[in-house]
Amino acid sequence: MEPDQPGIVCVDSVTAITAATAGRVVVAGSHGGLFAAAWAAAYCLRGIILNDAGIGLDEAGIAGIAWLDQHGLPGAATSHLTARIGDGSDMWARGRVSVVNRAAAALGCAAGLSVEETAKRMRQAVPAKPVAFALAEARFLLQPRPIPVWGLDSNSLVCDEDAGCIIVTGSHGGLLGGRPETAVKAIVLAAVYNDAGIGVDDAGTSRLPALAARGIAGATVSAATARIGDARSTWTQGIVSAVNAVAAELGALPGMDVPRFVACVTAKSGK
Repeated sequence: MEPDQPGIVCVDSVTAITAATAGRVVVAGSHGGLFAAAWAAAYCLRGIILNDAGIGLDEAGIAGIAWLDQHGLPGAATSHLTARIGDGSDMWARGRVSVVNRAAAALGCAAGLSVEETAKRMRQAVPAKPVAFALAEARFLLQPRPIPVWGLDSNSLVCDEDAGCIIVTGSHGGLLGGRPETAVKAIVLAAVYNDAGIGVDDAGTSRLPALAARGIAGATVSAATARIGDARSTWTQGIVSAVNAVAAELGALPGMDVPRFVACVTAKSGK
């Protein structure tokens, strides 16, 4: 379902926001962490509604909502229990807001409102001044051998050169708009995501079967154990909450830490 309201647009990821979106309110399926908020703040929006991703460790799933107040951009988060993460249209259709920032509250937005009503109220805002997108070390090498393990704060940073590597991301484990082809852009050996509290329709782990269909070992870590949007936290703190069939065949299990998951995949890969 797409909004029939002028000045409001739904996207499955903040990375779909472009200069053409300026002056609008955006309902985006991304988590409400700092990476997503910083991306949205670069585009002169009137407001942004993200997903609270289970809130999680250190309230990372909504950390970006408060941060947006520094830049005068109204922000809100949809409860992961009411709409699928990674699916802007579903958030519009049935999402309920769990958190708003001060700029949004000044427009009459509040927890408990529908996403539709919240977005309509945000249209009153003056477009925020753009903030240059700058988050340090969004991509870094976690382990060089025997198979490179890359830390990526966002799944959007995966590139063709990652084929055959292992990626440990800060992104949620949900498919964008439910589309299997959005699981990952390269044929990596294994991929780790944050389960975003799992949420309605098990959306926070929906990448896993899509990865398995491509022969990729996949896992999610519990949002309660690692900060979403932070690949280093996934690596150092995350505890696996779910694995796909390919990972299970390699001996991976829920309850492992991520280095152990990676060691398990590496040992069985023949490399």
